[in-house]
Amino acid sequence: MMSSARRMSRGLATVSAVLAAALLLAGCERPPVDVVQRGFRGTGMELVYNPRTLVPQTYQNVAPDALPAVPAEGPKAKDVYKNVQVLGDLSVAEFNRTMVAISSWIAPTQQCTFCHAAGEGFESDTLYQKVVARRMLQMTQAINSQWNAHVGSTGVTCYTCHRGQANPPQVWFRQPQSPQAARIMGDDAGQNKAVGTGLTGSLPYNALAEYLLEGQNIRVNGTTALPTGNRQSIKQAEFTYSLMVHMSDGLGVNCTYCHNTQNFGKWEGSPPQRTTAWHGIRMAREINSTYIEPLHPVFPASEKGALGDVAKVSCGTCHQGAYKPLYGAQMARDYPGLVRAPAASAAAAPRARQAAR
Repeated sequence: MMSSARRMSRGLATVSAVLAAALLLAGCERPPVDVVQRGFRGTGMELVYNPRTLVPQTYQNVAPDALPAVPAEGPKAKDVYKNVQVLGDLSVAEFNRTMVAISSWIAPTQQCTFCHAAGEGFESDTLYQKVVARRMLQMTQAINSQWNAHVGSTGVTCYTCHRGQANPPQVWFRQPQSPQAARIMGDDAGQNKAVGTGLTGSLPYNALAEYLLEGQNIRVNGTTALPTGNRQSIKQAEFTYSLMVHMSDGLGVNCTYCHNTQNFGKWEGSPPQRTTAWHGIRMAREINSTYIEPLHPVFPASEKGALGDVAKVSCGTCHQGAYKPLYGAQMARDYPGLVRAPAASAAAAPRARQAAR
């Protein structure tokens, strides 16, 4: 007969095997899942959705109702109020309606005093939040009037990114590289650090800076047989993969949303979403380099990252897990001041202000 010690040993081995299997399956999707075929049969172009995660995500991407419409005629805001630099051509009624909407989108509890210093006139630029908000209005106008190749008729508003929070929930900063002397294995080579932009994987953690700010070339694979002089390294390919993983997570889709799996690098046969994404990458670059980075002197140190840089936008900042921000709700059309072409002065960098208070 089997001894009690052997039975106990075998029992422990069985429990260990079960626990190991549970750990291996922890990262898998629990069935059932929904599969949507996006390409011809046999191409493997399928999107996989988990209906359990879609339910809470749907509620998180519900657009708020538009405020009741007001007359567009009447005295202009710039002629009635002081220091109105962006929305001055709106009627006073439409200007006030837009201000109320922006307050509810960004600071629903603090309202007007989030940007306007209490006890001072509304024309005062004392708070850095007002200086930033003015530039963000110019940015929103530019996106809605100049980047239709990406945002289409949907457009964007302050709510697209902020979702009722003062700081958009999905932004990114440059990550400091670990000092070589502090690591037993030496330099981390800019990767092997768990950060959200790379889905906490062993991928380069500053890839967004390479592509959504500095404009590095994304393509790393050659188009002809080797040898062709393609000097792209494996690490550069990892940077590209880190960006692609971020885009997949930010939009809640997999690779087949933009790519034909017969040939990931070939444009022919790719879904139209790939072209939309191409424009989106360049739109994010312009936002970060033209509107966000120049605000560095305006933000206080408490709002900056570990390396002293300001928060920047990525695909996830607007999309937040949905293939279209707010599932395509066309909020912008309800607020004409946010969709008209910006004035010539909008391209000028804002005045640098002393922000450390």
